Amino acid sequence: MSADAPAVPLLELTGLTVDFTTEDGVSRTLLDGVDLSLAPGEALGLVGESGSGKSMTVRAITRLLPRAATASGTIRFEGADVGAMDAGALRGYRDGGVGLVFQDPRAHINPTRKIGAFLTEALVRNRHLGKKEALARAEAVLAEVGIDDPARRLRQYPHEVSGGMLQRVMIASVLLAEPRLILADEPTTALDVTIQREVVGILDRLRRDRGMGMVFITHDLDLALAVCGRVAVMYAGRIVELRSAETLHERAAHPYTLGLLGSRPAIDERSERLSAILGRPVSAFEAGPGCAFAPRCSFATETCETTPPPLTEFDGGLVRCGRVEEIHAHRKSEEANA
Repeated sequence: MSADAPAVPLLELTGLTVDFTTEDGVSRTLLDGVDLSLAPGEALGLVGESGSGKSMTVRAITRLLPRAATASGTIRFEGADVGAMDAGALRGYRDGGVGLVFQDPRAHINPTRKIGAFLTEALVRNRHLGKKEALARAEAVLAEVGIDDPARRLRQYPHEVSGGMLQRVMIASVLLAEPRLILADEPTTALDVTIQREVVGILDRLRRDRGMGMVFITHDLDLALAVCGRVAVMYAGRIVELRSAETLHERAAHPYTLGLLGSRPAIDERSERLSAILGRPVSAFEAGPGCAFAPRCSFATETCETTPPPLTEFDGGLVRCGRVEEIHAHRKSEEANA
């Protein structure tokens, strides 16, 4: 590769679409043409309401979709087509390429086995390590994620440790596979605020120390802005805005993103009630032929209801809105007259 050749993205999604067939034979679209890329070592946030397609995107990346779901488009990992991988290549991709941190560790760690057995199983089976060496590696990684007395923790069962500690065990299990990409699917949802901060800090530090890429899925926009270099906002199975985390506060342009930002409580202001986005979120299969957000958008016109807007460049980011320039000019005028 020449010095001027562009680097291959760690992860690249092109036109990713997922359709689900119901028991009645009805096809429903869950993801609709998602385009994303992630550079090696980068952290990308995926935010949006429930049903927006965040977790389905992760399932598609790992080829863990339900049997009734089919994916089209392209998913590339380090240039390799994930959809075209045979069984052997797929095992290697999941074992050492990509690691998944789930939302609820208690639902994904066998409660009848000790933590040490959970952490060392893949090392013994896939890496062909002896049990003693596997336990030593597991103990070292537990210490790396901030667990005290790791040797004792290896002898405990999942129910004997707290939820926050068990999530650290889940992170340790991912790190033991030495992935180049971590998919963190709302890893702090079940934790209290203090433990959330600790777990997110661990993920961010280890990502930087090990040079891993990370896709961080969350409902918490502030959390995504604190951890990620770029943030993609999803609505109804589509990306509606994508820009750097440092500019999202001041330069957000899509009405949905503006609504999310405006609905957060401010610690330096007193308000009788929080601002809210009217209406309810919809899935991709419920959306009309035009902009999916149009029924909830105060700026929507008849054209918005019928014409689907493309994802286009605007003010340093990508925005899916046919009226974005008018909305931007209107907001600037309001700010100038305030």
